[in-house]
Order: sequence, then structure tokens, then C-alpha cells
Amino acid sequence: MKLKILASAALLVCMGLTEPAFAVNEQDLEQLKTAGSCPRCDLSGADLTKMSLVRANLRAANLKGAILSEANLASADLTGANLEAAVLDFANLTGASLTGANLKSASLANANLSFAGLISTNLEATNFQGANLQLTNFRGAHFRLTTLANGVVTSDKPYDWSLERTTARECNEFRTANVPGTTCSRN
Repeated sequence: MKLKILASAALLVCMGLTEPAFAVNEQDLEQLKTAGSCPRCDLSGADLTKMSLVRANLRAANLKGAILSEANLASADLTGANLEAAVLDFANLTGASLTGANLKSASLANANLSFAGLISTNLEATNFQGANLQLTNFRGAHFRLTTLANGVVTSDKPYDWSLERTTARECNEFRTANVPGTTCSRN
């Protein structure tokens, strides 16, 4: 009898110490669907697959674990949003602002991030494999174990590191014969 009580108590303690499951706030979800914006909303774990959120205001929204596969977030404002472990595969984020967002462990495989701003964004363990990163601004972003569009996994990268670093062969393309030096960065 004491063993059953002890086992039950241990089970209850373990359940109390575990992290709560993602639970979307239904009022916030309804606001997003009707108004097309929901700053500072709790949309954690929400299934927003294929949703049209063009120019949506989702500043500082909690989208932890949200599913945004194939969603259209063109020109959306996700400044300071928590997108940890979110799935944004095949999403359209063209021109979106993700400044200061948390994309830790997020998946953006085959997403379109052209002209997007990921300034000072946490990209630790983020997956960009197959993504379109044309003219994406990563200034001050934190790359650590990040999978790039070409499948290469980064280690820690410095502040001025660029995804579009030129190859040595292309470095002196604009060099004139009479001018000494190189047009290549020496970082």
C-alpha cells in the first residue's frame, strides 16, 4: 500500500515539474484571424498552416512551437517575436521584419526570406536549408549550429560575417591594374 502511495506521489511530482504544453490563447487566435494582426499575443503552438498574414503586426508575439508552414508572411512585422521551435517551412517571409526575434531551433526550410531583416536575431540551431536568402539582412544575428541554405552547419560566427562572402576569384573583379591592393575583405 505504501508503495502505491509513494509511486502516485512520485508521478504527481514529476507531472508538476514538467514544462507545460503549448497552449494557444483562443481569443488571440480569433483576433489574428479577424483583424490580421495581434501584437504581443500568445499564439504558442497554433496551427497557422497556409494562412495569409501579409503585413500582419505580430510584434513581440509568442509563436513558440507554432506551425506556419506555407504561410504568407510577406512584409509582416515579427519584431521581437518568439518563434522558438516554430515551423516555417515553405513560408513566404519576403520583406518581413524579424529584428530581435528568437528563432532558436526554428525550421525555415525552403522558406523565402529575400529582402527580410533578421537584425540581431537569435538563429541558434535554426534550419535554413533550401531557403531563399537573397539580400536578407543578418547584421548582428547570432549564428550557432545554424544550418545554412546550402546545408552547411555553422559554428559561432562573428558580427561582421556574411552569407554572401565572395570567392577569392571574384574578389578583384573591380580592381584597376594601376591601383595596388585588393577589393577583398580580409576578415
